[in-house]
Amino acid sequence: MAGKITTYADFWPFYLGEHSKRATRVFHYVGTAMIGVVIAYAWRSGEWWTLVFTLPSLYLFAWVSHFFIEHNKPATFTYPGWSLISDFRMTGLACIGRLGAELEKYQIRPRS
Repeated sequence: MAGKITTYADFWPFYLGEHSKRATRVFHYVGTAMIGVVIAYAWRSGEWWTLVFTLPSLYLFAWVSHFFIEHNKPATFTYPGWSLISDFRMTGLACIGRLGAELEKYQIRPRS
């Protein structure tokens, strides 16, 4: 997409396009779930310092998928807030079985 994206409504289809391959999305789901694991561990153990691992656990999986599977630059580098929100949105839609319809709506097809 040429130029800077200025609204989340414009960002969301861009984000989906940057996650066109199923394997990339699966890595993001794992990373997003890891945030929950880290938070649950901190809550259960009382070791609140472990919360420093929440975002690194997400981004480790996400960035690996972009560099080695999708072969593109993570949107987080340019749009960190919207990307984080979209990670949860994409994961949530996948969990309730609505991500396919969303990808279809924006005509997102895996790149070769």
